[in-house]
Amino acid sequence: MSIDNKAHVQWPNKCPVAVSLTFDVDAEAGLLGEGPSFARRLTSLSEGRFGVTRGVPRILELLRRHRIRATFFVPGHTADLHPQLVEQLLADGHEVGHHGHMHLRSDRISAEQQLEEMERGLDALARAGAPKPAGYRSSSWELTPETFELVLAKGFVYDSSCMGDDRPYFETWNGQSILELPVHWSLDDWPMFGWGIDNGGNFTHPRTLADTWLAEYESARRDGRHTSFTMHPEVIGRAARFEQLERLVERMVSDGDVWFARLDEVARQVEPQLKKVA
Repeated sequence: MSIDNKAHVQWPNKCPVAVSLTFDVDAEAGLLGEGPSFARRLTSLSEGRFGVTRGVPRILELLRRHRIRATFFVPGHTADLHPQLVEQLLADGHEVGHHGHMHLRSDRISAEQQLEEMERGLDALARAGAPKPAGYRSSSWELTPETFELVLAKGFVYDSSCMGDDRPYFETWNGQSILELPVHWSLDDWPMFGWGIDNGGNFTHPRTLADTWLAEYESARRDGRHTSFTMHPEVIGRAARFEQLERLVERMVSDGDVWFARLDEVARQVEPQLKKVA
């Protein structure tokens, strides 16, 4: 049974559910942001690079096949190191969002470093040809009060870093608010498959992803809500895992009435409706 949904919104063409596929293209930045020692760790860096050289092409082919537009959050370092990446994403009609510069966790750096991370990321995306991003996703999904204020000051339309609801809502701090398109660890491929030589991790069975996320999709469909899935090309781009993403997408497409949307499209759809019921 659906919960009482004050924030219930209508989707285009009377679709009963909205789904966003989102990808954090951390690449080498996801490692270099952990510390300078990774600059010498060529094997580790090669795994990050796999996300761009192998993962992204697989993802783009899947999205083209089903005519789905998605959101890609790209760190500035990734945009600088792989300038053709942003060009490819834009050519296929995908959204490019802000994901820091060196993928530094906001809670581990100073307010000054948070500002630098924000501005360097914006500059790099602009150099790569991306329009001013509508959306921000913090590295490792951790916002601080300083980063929250920067997101507002830089004019972002929405944030996608918090977990206060499973529907779009307004995240509020210190009397200010921003449209939140929420995330959750259970809807992220990294907790299932992420592994590193330093800290270990998980090697969940690939089918777990499609089974778990299909359950989320079916619950969102019953609720008439929006849900989004977060993936990392170096993780989901591995063939056996990618086949499970294909399985999930094909299952959702087969319903014939899902609104697959970029997060900026979702933001434009929900913000005026949420303000009416606020």
